[in-house]
Amino acid sequence: MSVNRMKEVAGIIIPDSKIAAEATELLLEHGTEFIYNHSLRVFLFSSLNAKRENKVHDSELLYVASVFHDLGLVSHYSSPDLRFEVDGANAARDFLKGHGIAQDKLQLVWDTIALHTTIGIAEHKENEVALMYSGVGLDVMGEGYENLSTEHREEIIKAFPRNDFKKKIIPTFFGGFEYKTETTFGNIKADVCAFMIPNFQRKNFCDCILHSPWSE
Repeated sequence: MSVNRMKEVAGIIIPDSKIAAEATELLLEHGTEFIYNHSLRVFLFSSLNAKRENKVHDSELLYVASVFHDLGLVSHYSSPDLRFEVDGANAARDFLKGHGIAQDKLQLVWDTIALHTTIGIAEHKENEVALMYSGVGLDVMGEGYENLSTEHREEIIKAFPRNDFKKKIIPTFFGGFEYKTETTFGNIKADVCAFMIPNFQRKNFCDCILHSPWSE
């Protein structure tokens, strides 16, 4: 895999501690160049948002969370029946446990990854959770694009190219859970299933209520 291992992009230092380096190696080993570039852009966008909003955060933990946030989409980390966000969160927690990281930090990274697609909640949690949510939103949907300077945008895209991101990200998402579409119930990835599967029948919350085993 051809990747860019730059230490500073757009004024943001990319962590190169032992933990950060080992996390990156796992991403390179089990992920794809496409996911690698996306994950590094997410870290940089999240970090720039932290600067702009003056949000104190743990850069190393934010980096590890960014590296693992989509690894639940790849076969090595994907479970048979859990949301891909949870698979990525579990993988990151197991990785950090091996480095003796404290329980509160393990939980923080788990939440940061598990909630990164949870609109309306993630942005109100701890800074790391909110920041990565914002970085994902910027890269995937362009949320906050107006706050990104042309200089920073061009520098980041040069270092970590998008490479037809709009066309490739939806099939990339789908490839991670096409065999367990039930895990998209109640979350935005059901939209991916509806886009990719003709006549996809979503599980409906109201049907769950009306067909519950309660007699009345």
